[in-house]
Parts: sequence; C-alpha cells; structure tokens
Amino acid sequence: MKIAVAGASGRAGSEITKELSRRGHSVTAIARNPEKIAALPNVTPTKGDVLDQAGLTKLFAGHDVAVSSVHFLASDPYKLIGAAKASGVGRYLVVGGAGSLEVAPGVKLVTTPGFPAQYKAEAEAGSVFLDLLRQEKGLNWTFISPSALFIEGERTGKFRLGTDQLLADANGKSWITFADYAIALADEIERPAHLKRRFTVGY
Repeated sequence: MKIAVAGASGRAGSEITKELSRRGHSVTAIARNPEKIAALPNVTPTKGDVLDQAGLTKLFAGHDVAVSSVHFLASDPYKLIGAAKASGVGRYLVVGGAGSLEVAPGVKLVTTPGFPAQYKAEAEAGSVFLDLLRQEKGLNWTFISPSALFIEGERTGKFRLGTDQLLADANGKSWITFADYAIALADEIERPAHLKRRFTVGY
C-alpha cells in the first residue's frame, strides 16, 4: 500500500515508518526536517508542515492511508482532519494519547489525581482530537491510544488490544513500546478491525 506518515521523524513516527518499510509498503515519510528520517527501503523522506493544511492535503493525496503521528499541542486537529478529508485518502490513522482512556466508567485517566501535570495539556488536546473525529461522517478514521507509558524498548510482537479502557499488566503497570505500538498500527492498516473507532494497545 501507499502510506503517508506525518511526523515520521518522531519517536513513534520513526518506528511506524520502520515497521511499514519492513512489511514492504511504500511510505511517504513527512517531517519538517526530512534529513532526520532514517534511510529505509521503500521510504521517501518528504518535507512537510502539519500546520500547512493545503500542503499536507497535497502530500496525503494519492495514498491509500495517511497516518498522523504528531504532538497535539504542536498541531491543529481541524487542519489535520481537513487535510485527510480533502486529500481523498482511503483511511486516516491517528497516534493518540492515553489521557482519554477510562480508568473507571466515565472517568478519564487525565482527570485522575496522579496524572502528571506536565502532560495534562497534551492529553486534553488529544481528547479534543478524538471528540472531533467521532463527529466526522465522511472520514474513515481510527484513533490508536497507547498505554500510559509510551516508551523506547524492544519489539516483542506480544501485546493486548482494548477499546476505551486503560490496559495494565498484572502488576498494575500500563505501558507499551513504540516498536510494539507500531506493529499494532501496521496490523490495523493491513487488517482493518476498528473503522471509525478508537482502540488501545498495551501489555
């Protein structure tokens, strides 16, 4: 498939780009500084700005799938969603956040007392993005929330999927590596199971 990845030089974006390359997809890897994108088979580093809706629309056009892997506070959800819609791309996948996941019925992680203050604004912006997607009628979107800790680490291929509830292991730890998250996202592209829905991935 032809897949555009916005934010391809970031920690999640670079692992997603690597995973898609590994699987033989043709990847347009979009970043403000494309020289930071690793040289990989079937990957074309491309300069782009996620705040430039018209430019992003052109970059997304002609692809089967577009992936958005950018910080919510460093982007505009209206411009990203607008570009995805205007480009005519078949699917739009968003690297989400954990803050909007529920830890109890109706209780989002971001509202809990122990949530780190320095991540609160980013998490709240992610919740807004998800709410906007849920109002979309014409866009075939999927929002993929990582677990609470989204970190560097090995590619194991062993993880669980959930829907709107935060996943945690037997010790109560909620985490996923960028590499394993990338597998879950690539799996979703190849075998769609969460159209116009959010899901989460964790151990």
